Amino acid sequence: MDADIRLTVDGELHELTVDTRTTLLDLLRERLGNTSPKKGCDHGQCGACTVILDGERALLCLALAVAHDGAEITTANGLAPEGELHPVQQAFLDHDAFQCGYCTPGQVCSAVGLLSEVDRGWPSHATADLTSDPELSDAEVSERMSGNLCRCAAYATITPAVQQAGGAR
Repeated sequence: MDADIRLTVDGELHELTVDTRTTLLDLLRERLGNTSPKKGCDHGQCGACTVILDGERALLCLALAVAHDGAEITTANGLAPEGELHPVQQAFLDHDAFQCGYCTPGQVCSAVGLLSEVDRGWPSHATADLTSDPELSDAEVSERMSGNLCRCAAYATITPAVQQAGGAR
């Protein structure tokens, strides 16, 4: 069965007819040619497909396109529409917070979402001693980024990149 949907991806409106079983990840990659979100595990466990969906970070491999008719999606590509890097992207470059780069778009979008959550006062779910401190402790960054895996183990540079971006907001 097919359905008509409308999505805004990185500021561009798309009107599409999709099979109702199509995930947003497959729609972006296969139909729209946006390869920024990566297909890692296809089970919502690695975070490679993380984007900003209607203002919050989300895993596209778990989201059916028809359930998000009218949604606004920002990928890592869309964070710098004018060519000037987003503070998170700049921090990742400053700290060399990537190795192979496969997880980087998802890590960047997750960090943007993390900072937005902190700004809105969302508490961490780990323990009571993790706070919404603007300084973002190593433990808090690790907890809040725990849904994004890096198979190259670049966590030692990802954490300070997130902290730098957090200080820039």
